[in-house]
Amino acid sequence: MTRPRFRRRIGWLPRLDYFVPASQSSDGVEEVILTLDELEAIRLADFEGLYQEEASQRMNISRQTFGRIIDSAHRKIADAIVNGKAIRIEGGPVEFDEKALENAIGDYCVCPNCGFIKKHERGVPCRFEICPKCGTHLTRKISLNNNKMKGGE
Repeated sequence: MTRPRFRRRIGWLPRLDYFVPASQSSDGVEEVILTLDELEAIRLADFEGLYQEEASQRMNISRQTFGRIIDSAHRKIADAIVNGKAIRIEGGPVEFDEKALENAIGDYCVCPNCGFIKKHERGVPCRFEICPKCGTHLTRKISLNNNKMKGGE
């Protein structure tokens, strides 16, 4: 029996969660799903230039797990670029580093069970939204107003 996955700590959320090749419309294009923890690994290692040891500490995972996550992310991104696929960013076993997210922009609804995330729709409370992956009610994890973190809805 495998042991349960630890939630990977992320300190950043993307402003956009879908990328499609310019020569194609988003209708009917094949997609690659990049999870939030894979995106965080890309951000820390490739964008910020951190060594895997430091990046793994920030994500609260082992260096070996970080290596597997970044390898998976690189393969997915390469597949999307080489084969002209869209990239959708969503979900993954994550927890939010609230201190690091203080400068995040936007509101999000998050599944507390599987980590699915979607942009919050104004006027629709997150608690009324159902996760399309596992059927759990979503929660409002991030609501920023004047750069101050607020709790759930």
